Amino acid sequence: MKLSNLNKYNEIVIQMHNNPDADAVGSGFALYKYFKSIGKNVRLIYGGNLKITKSNIVLLLDSMNIPAEYVTELDYVPELLLTVDCQYGEGNVQKFDAENIAMIDHHNTGRLSDDMSEIRSHLVSCSTICYDMLRKSGVDINSDTDMATALYYGMFMDSNGFAEIRHPLERDMIDFLKINKSLIKRLCHTNFTLSELETAGIALLRYSYDENKRLTIINSKPCDPNILGVIGDMVLQVDSVDVSIIYNDCQDGYKLSIRSCAVEVAANDFAAFLTKDIGNGGGHNDKAGGYISKKKFREKYGDEGIDTYFFDKVSEFYDSFDVINAKDGIKDHSDFELYEKKNLTYGFVKTTDMFETGTECKVRTYEGDVFVVADDRIYIMIGHEGGAYPIEKEIFERKYTAGDKPYCMEFEYSPSVINLLTNTSEELMPHSKECFSNNSSRIYAKKLTKAAKVFTKWDYETYMLGNIGDYICYPEDDDKDIYIIKGKILDETYNKINM
Repeated sequence: MKLSNLNKYNEIVIQMHNNPDADAVGSGFALYKYFKSIGKNVRLIYGGNLKITKSNIVLLLDSMNIPAEYVTELDYVPELLLTVDCQYGEGNVQKFDAENIAMIDHHNTGRLSDDMSEIRSHLVSCSTICYDMLRKSGVDINSDTDMATALYYGMFMDSNGFAEIRHPLERDMIDFLKINKSLIKRLCHTNFTLSELETAGIALLRYSYDENKRLTIINSKPCDPNILGVIGDMVLQVDSVDVSIIYNDCQDGYKLSIRSCAVEVAANDFAAFLTKDIGNGGGHNDKAGGYISKKKFREKYGDEGIDTYFFDKVSEFYDSFDVINAKDGIKDHSDFELYEKKNLTYGFVKTTDMFETGTECKVRTYEGDVFVVADDRIYIMIGHEGGAYPIEKEIFERKYTAGDKPYCMEFEYSPSVINLLTNTSEELMPHSKECFSNNSSRIYAKKLTKAAKVFTKWDYETYMLGNIGDYICYPEDDDKDIYIIKGKILDETYNKINM
């Protein structure tokens, strides 16, 4: 859905979920300002049994004069009802009649996007979705400091202080939104009440501990999701704890927070494993979070208790993968087969075509940020799915043939490069040209029948995760340059050589 799809409606009610949080308020307020700016008659409302009382949300509303109305009934049927950070008909949204219904949300309920709904469960906040939709509609968000600050704070709170961000759009918001920093500071110091401090204290007394895995599981009373992160951070200070799971009941689901200082257990992978098929999870190597839908949990696991589920899944997770260190090399080559790279078209950019020599910059893609210094010898490759990575000129010329035509592809997120000196971003695609892979690139590869965590020779601190169906690979001439290629990618880019 595009915001322009909704421009034909004049009477618009934007509805946040009951007892709205910062993400709902930030999203709703940004859209309220957008529709107001194009002359629509618009209201921002929420229902339920409780008026907003949480101190940080009250401060947010008052400091920006956000016109959030508490209503229990509408005395008219609006032309359009737009729900934000929630979905019409769900249990945490009071139901109001409307001629037309639209939805913008990041929660995974099984509903898909269409002409009247924008559902992106891979994003950490609804504010991120609204930021992207407003940007694509031509809105200069930074010309309105209140709008930028509300969206920023919405994502900040829903990502546990940015600990759980997992998409380049979210990193863009952090880098480029021009916000009221003093207000954000005040909001960040108005998060918790004394009763929430007590909740954290009680939770810390009620833990389960696995000595072999050096892991704790803690069930907290219902509380603000950020309290879970505070508890997790405290638990990880204990000398005998490397991994912690903290969770609580939150109306239609369970919110969980993961902390890890174990190199073989990335918190984001653990969160994704615990929520697979029943919710969503992600974040960083050391801090992550997730959400489990009660509806999806019951459909898959019936009457099993959530406590039992976590204990069972922890054991399953630790038994589900092998750890491979590239410095040890491949001990058994017998199941590996030889593959040759196909003649395919990719994109490439010379860093000095975009920046002066010596400019420090970072390449932004789905996988994260990669730091480079512009140089005649450094190029940036662009893959079929929008992945981008630096490559040395010597290696490029050995493996690829440069073309003259522009590289024309469309991706959900177009890879970009950020100039660290000016803190400005520029997309790679307008500068890219085609290149063609040569058949000189050959690798040995083996399909994984069990997940593997590979610590490459380039980074002994962070692993590459290979799932069942992916491939563990190494170049024909170097069995210590071990890495993972996703199954789909290898099938599309390599041919097996029959010996």
